[in-house]
Amino acid sequence: MRNKKFNLRRPLTTAVLLALYTSTTVCVAAEQDTKDSTPEMDELVVWGEQKDSEQAGYTSPVSTLKQEDLQSINMATTEDAVKYEPSIVIRRRFIGDSNGTLGMRGSNMFQTSRSMVFADGVPLHYLLQSRWNGAPRWTMVSSSEIAQVDVVYGPFSAEYGGNSMGGVVLIETKIPQKQEFHIDGMLFSQSFDDYGFDDSVNGYKGFMSYGDKIGDLSMYFSFNHLDNESQPQSFRDSSIDATGTSTTLVTGGIPGNNSTGSSRIFYGDSGVVDTTTDNYKIKLGYDFDNWSALLNLAFEDRNSSNTGNSYVQDSLGNTVWSGTVDQAGDVFTINGSRIGASEKERNSSNVGLRLKGDLSDSTQMEVNLSSFDVSKDETRSSLLNPNDPLYTGEGKITDFGDTGWQTAQAKWTFDDVGVDGLSVIAGVRQEAYKLNINVYDSTNYALGTMDALADSSGGESSITAAFTQFNWKHNNLWDTAFGLRYESWKSDNGYYDQGAGTLTDLVYTPSRSEEEISPKFSVGHKPAKDWIVRYSLAKAYRFPIVEELYSQYEAYSSESQANPDLKPEDGLHHNIMIQQNLKNGYLRVNLYTENIKDVIESQTDTSGPTDVRTFVPVDEVKTTGLEFIANVKKVLINDLDIRFNVAYTDSEIIENAADPSIIGNRFPRMPKWRSNLLATYHISTVWDLSGSLQYASDSYGRLDNTDTEDNVYGAQDSYTRLGMKTTYRLNTKSKIAFGIDNITDEVAYVAHPWPGRTIFVTASFDM
Repeated sequence: MRNKKFNLRRPLTTAVLLALYTSTTVCVAAEQDTKDSTPEMDELVVWGEQKDSEQAGYTSPVSTLKQEDLQSINMATTEDAVKYEPSIVIRRRFIGDSNGTLGMRGSNMFQTSRSMVFADGVPLHYLLQSRWNGAPRWTMVSSSEIAQVDVVYGPFSAEYGGNSMGGVVLIETKIPQKQEFHIDGMLFSQSFDDYGFDDSVNGYKGFMSYGDKIGDLSMYFSFNHLDNESQPQSFRDSSIDATGTSTTLVTGGIPGNNSTGSSRIFYGDSGVVDTTTDNYKIKLGYDFDNWSALLNLAFEDRNSSNTGNSYVQDSLGNTVWSGTVDQAGDVFTINGSRIGASEKERNSSNVGLRLKGDLSDSTQMEVNLSSFDVSKDETRSSLLNPNDPLYTGEGKITDFGDTGWQTAQAKWTFDDVGVDGLSVIAGVRQEAYKLNINVYDSTNYALGTMDALADSSGGESSITAAFTQFNWKHNNLWDTAFGLRYESWKSDNGYYDQGAGTLTDLVYTPSRSEEEISPKFSVGHKPAKDWIVRYSLAKAYRFPIVEELYSQYEAYSSESQANPDLKPEDGLHHNIMIQQNLKNGYLRVNLYTENIKDVIESQTDTSGPTDVRTFVPVDEVKTTGLEFIANVKKVLINDLDIRFNVAYTDSEIIENAADPSIIGNRFPRMPKWRSNLLATYHISTVWDLSGSLQYASDSYGRLDNTDTEDNVYGAQDSYTRLGMKTTYRLNTKSKIAFGIDNITDEVAYVAHPWPGRTIFVTASFDM
């Protein structure tokens, strides 16, 4: 049994009882004092301009989360903010997961370069790598500093490139307007029981910030610390050798099936992941004349470690860490490298400058500059488990060299251009990306000794873009929008290792370039009061990222192969929106289709001793989706607010000359049904109670759709997760909250396990 940091079960139970007792006894006394003085929200300034669904520029469906919506969510990290939004999946396997990938609409959770995330205009999306490595850098923003979130669906605006095929998440953070000090803390505990692991894992988050505005200068300083343990993320298994023999008789292996239904023996897991993340943030704003500037500086220090476990014992009760063994006549092999130890360290910095102002009464300009730099990203992995008698300290070191990106954009908005109701948005954008990865053999992985280069790959890419969009409101009944986006993409200095890892084995690829023009069109009509119908059409091209082109390496249990000839994904997107505006919200239906050619999909062959991964093109995938959304406050009774959505998605491979056998198959990791509910009942002016539901049907993880087994490691399971949160405001400056996610403790897999039942206790204070 491992040594746990602390056990939260008893303290949490005590805290819950105390919180409930305090809130129920104090509520009656406090109600009279507070019913006429409801605590006000902090004064917030939000840079982003929320478009109304009746505006001509409203080319994409948008869902907005404001401060009161966010307070109903058990929000430990930033990605929690959008986990209940329509047609969205966040593959966050535990609190503090660095691989919290984002999938939107017809783009699955591993097509990470089809969605974009911005915070105060600074990119958080990671357009260098894909799959689990391509998660947005969510922890560059603390959940405690978020003021508002807009979720924009699809590539229907000329302002965004093909990386918005799924959509765009726009985060606006708090900008202080007066002196303020804020502190909050959160404890969480998760239970998990499956395969050979049955335990609780625990963690906490602490945040503090100071802000002030002196004249035209605003200042904001914050620190966020997250420390958490997770359930094992990988369960190791072996095939059964019907003809094999072994003199080592063992027990403890767990018979079961893998995702394709083959009989396996599960012999161990990757161990508890212990993760710490520190985020340091400085924001400086300045107002002058009709202009505002915001400088954003963020630094992230992330560390994690895990040591694998073996479930198998020999006849003397000793743990078996590697070798061929016999369990009741079933002969299988324990791969010692799959239950080794791993340590990861990542330091990243993000700098953003945002400038916005008036050039004249009818012309505005906005400039955004950003730079993201990976100063250190190193993974140290052992050859064998440190408890293995054969352990020598050997291992591998994966090290990121010169890696990061820079972006620059200037945008102009012109109002009433020649014709009443006609406005024009025009801009230019430049993006440059660089990725370099080296893998070294090491005689002492724990010390990070880099002895011999084993693999090396990397390269650069850039996109230069210009866009313009005409938004014309003809009258109170009709509006149209037409846009064009020109993009010039280039890949440069690509290289990968095809041999033993020496510099002489490096293959240098020639530069490539592509140019595309993407037209956009939208028309809106109001057939009756409070009703809006809008049709949007867009062409979009998503260019390959560096990893998809050049990633090539070989580790103990996995291998990646480069594919430098990939074409850009070519998408045609339609959306019909029907919306009824209500007094306190809206009802909305979206019908959309996406036809995307040359779809870049990462596939892994697990049939051999080493998992072999490569990025392959699928000729054409068609996705049809239907969404119903109800975001309404004061439903039936004045004190009940709901955010409800249900989405049907049919994603099908309709053309693939290289392998016609997959035509007609469902595209991987695309559930047919998804639904979310977030309901908040205001018990009193100081006490809220929220309930939540997340549902997704099962899906496939492979293009051949052969992974049909449910509720096993490697599967893409359906799930139904229930949650709750109650918040009590002690006064205008402090509050406490208690919450639970996955109340039923359902065990489900998204290849790796989703979190089990998680309990939250939160307290915050403002001064």
